[in-house]
Amino acid sequence: MSVIQTHPTAANVRLREAPQLALSTKRGFKSIVAGGLTGGINICIVFPTEFIKTQLQLDSGRNIMTAHHSVMVPYSSTMSWSHSVLQSKNLKLYNGSVDVVKKTIKEKGLKGMYRGVSVLLCGTVPTYSIRFGVFDFLKGHFCGRDGNLSPLARLGCGMGSGVAEAVLLVTWVETLKVRLISDQKKKVPQYRGLGHAASSIVRNEGPFGLYKGFTPTVLKQGSSQAIRFSVMESLRSWYTGGDNNKSVPKPFVAMFGAIAGGASVLGNTPVDVVKTRMQNGSYSSSVECARQVARNEGVRGFYKGCLPRMNRVCLEVGLAFCIYDTVMDVFKTVWPSN
Repeated sequence: MSVIQTHPTAANVRLREAPQLALSTKRGFKSIVAGGLTGGINICIVFPTEFIKTQLQLDSGRNIMTAHHSVMVPYSSTMSWSHSVLQSKNLKLYNGSVDVVKKTIKEKGLKGMYRGVSVLLCGTVPTYSIRFGVFDFLKGHFCGRDGNLSPLARLGCGMGSGVAEAVLLVTWVETLKVRLISDQKKKVPQYRGLGHAASSIVRNEGPFGLYKGFTPTVLKQGSSQAIRFSVMESLRSWYTGGDNNKSVPKPFVAMFGAIAGGASVLGNTPVDVVKTRMQNGSYSSSVECARQVARNEGVRGFYKGCLPRMNRVCLEVGLAFCIYDTVMDVFKTVWPSN
């Protein structure tokens, strides 16, 4: 009897596990589609804040030599003489986020705030598809029987999705975006558009010119998604008590997403600054870039653009998780799982 009872038990185990893998695979494909829709909607809302952040990070200032004159007139004489001293002064182009908006709109109009959005939009849709698709794929393989991830698994799945998007898309998309925005600051722009910028970089710097800043980009995206998904999944689990059948209200989803986004900004803004400077083509390596920033601008230089980036990321991540959950809820009706 023990042998007869053992075989049905094993069969039952196999039957229970198979549907779980099928459901995970199908949800992974849905996540790819939902992620793409989320990215397209999101970037149209938050791009101006990304533009402001990039402009501030690229504004390392210009050193201007000025002559300082002093005139000394003795009390007992009518004669005077002057003394000139050359002084070096670093002048910033912008005084803050508001100043970026004012000067850009004054010089380029409202369209200037969306310079480079085409390349970012083309890159964001597949990036979000990879981000949510890879995370759900990894989650389906590493979650426990209750469908929840351990704290370490949350970090690992988030980091895996970030590294995947950095390698496949983000690095070259960010390079083109930074170059186009930086080119706008010139009196005579060098690039006529996205295609011309890409072809010019490949022609002058080779294919690897599009992958400048690869290492800091991988570090940034990997750490960002590790922090965001880890915080988001932890807050979801806390709210639902680990019950996957319990839904989180959309306002709380947006709030949790904003918290996750803010945590990622505090964790990796220094890496983001180095990445942006590298992609502008001003440094030969990430280590040299970090040394120059530390030497010339100190610790504060690594947090340039932190405030506008914080505003953008909190808004973007909060919206992203909210939009994503909404799309997945719609898919439950129009694209039900068996």
